[in-house]
Amino acid sequence: MIEPQQVADAIAERDASARLLGIELIAVGAGTAQTRLVVRPDMDNGHGVCHGGIIFTLADAAMAYACNSRNETTMATAAAVDFVNPGQVGSTLTATATETVLRGRSGVYDVTVADDSGTVVAIFRGRVRRVGGQNVPDTDA
Repeated sequence: MIEPQQVADAIAERDASARLLGIELIAVGAGTAQTRLVVRPDMDNGHGVCHGGIIFTLADAAMAYACNSRNETTMATAAAVDFVNPGQVGSTLTATATETVLRGRSGVYDVTVADDSGTVVAIFRGRVRRVGGQNVPDTDA
């Protein structure tokens, strides 16, 4: 049986965008994951705070690890984010993804992004669909 960490490692190896941004996987389990990044000065927007697209990408990465954790290739079909506080340059943002619903080939994942003081920066909800196949070949299956 392929473990969630093995799947996450395989996905991380192929995810050039997450590497470019410095997104780090902290933890992964069945239907859950945590990612984090340090907000660099080149990630700010025209108002001097973290660009919303960076925050969205951090949350999306956490969801990707969570929804693929069972080694069934799964892709996002839709997502929405509410930005509730600014992410400050120099802060560390942590995204915590939780599987809210998994039924058949479809799932819903909620992700909370918080800064290093615990202040919630964004709330993200994504919908996913299993598309067939495995992320890591399971020779025991």
